[in-house]
Amino acid sequence: MEPTYPLHAYLCTSCFLVQLETFEQPEAIFGDYAYFSSYSKSWLDHCRTYADRATRRLGLDEESLVTEVASNDGYLLQYFRDLAIPVLGVEPARNIAAFASAKAIPTLVRYFGTELARELAAQGREADLIVANNVLAHVPDLNDFVAGFALALKPQGAVSVEFPHLLSLIDLVQFDTIYHEHFSYFSFVTAERVFAAHGLRIFDVEALATHGGSLRIWACHRRASHPESPSLARMRAREEAAGLGRIETYRGFEHKVRALKRHLVEFFIEAKHEGKHIVGYGAAAKGNTLLNYCGVRTDFLDYVVDLNPHKQAHFLPGTRIPIAAPGRITETRPDYLLILPWNIKDEIMAQMAHIRDWGGKFAIPAPRLEIVP
Repeated sequence: MEPTYPLHAYLCTSCFLVQLETFEQPEAIFGDYAYFSSYSKSWLDHCRTYADRATRRLGLDEESLVTEVASNDGYLLQYFRDLAIPVLGVEPARNIAAFASAKAIPTLVRYFGTELARELAAQGREADLIVANNVLAHVPDLNDFVAGFALALKPQGAVSVEFPHLLSLIDLVQFDTIYHEHFSYFSFVTAERVFAAHGLRIFDVEALATHGGSLRIWACHRRASHPESPSLARMRAREEAAGLGRIETYRGFEHKVRALKRHLVEFFIEAKHEGKHIVGYGAAAKGNTLLNYCGVRTDFLDYVVDLNPHKQAHFLPGTRIPIAAPGRITETRPDYLLILPWNIKDEIMAQMAHIRDWGGKFAIPAPRLEIVP
């Protein structure tokens, strides 16, 4: 029997941190992980650009150390290594860490927190730059995790953290980004409070287009010399104007989610009444939330394809929709290709442009259903 778990997002009315209840331990989720960062070209381009910029900004060289937390398959550290900068990865999923090691990227198969941070400091492996991309939300013990940054960072070092912006999640009705791998969802103001509680000062923030709208924050020790960017005040003002400090803003989100669900279900029903075939692209975690919430099974979606061979020949949880290799699309010639990882829709539409040869169309579910010929 397939296990199922409740999925509810809760709001702290004191600090406005949005969190899920913990129904599954991290070891069960991340011990043997199926997500490989290197399968997205647009994400790799993003990381290559970041490595170049961060190197120049911080003056990194062969005497520096860049440590990445949740380093996955070495997707980012490979670009620092190519710049002759020493690197260290920390990745809890043993199967993925093996791929990084095969690329000659030193990787510790560990969970990051104060215990490991103290070990690294004792070994003289404090970092000039600690990177944590899209992992802050995955951490059940948030305080221990952020406290580890302070312990593993050199006095004048910097921490760079990217995470999906709660403001984008609410404004663009990105309810499918709520799933059990995530324990928290962050506004800038909430993240600033968390880091300050552990002696870390955020000195810059950047708005990014990745993952439907993300933030990259730069932090340092409270007394480090990194100057504060004017972008901090602008971001605080933007969030205040958007109502992220008011409970009513969060209550209104639920009504928007229900309206989007009705719209998506109407599309599936009408397309099937017309005898159309619909398949999905991307066995993504966000897709599982969307399909299960909308009650979509194989009566609406024939199958899903994914580039990652580790996901192929399996099934999506809950919906039991089979996962195939992308080549199957050419064999079955569907009428619609539903893009579940809509955050990389441009990359997918370019890759699958040949569906237009038989009149196939793309269906993009968020932030509102869009049909692209």
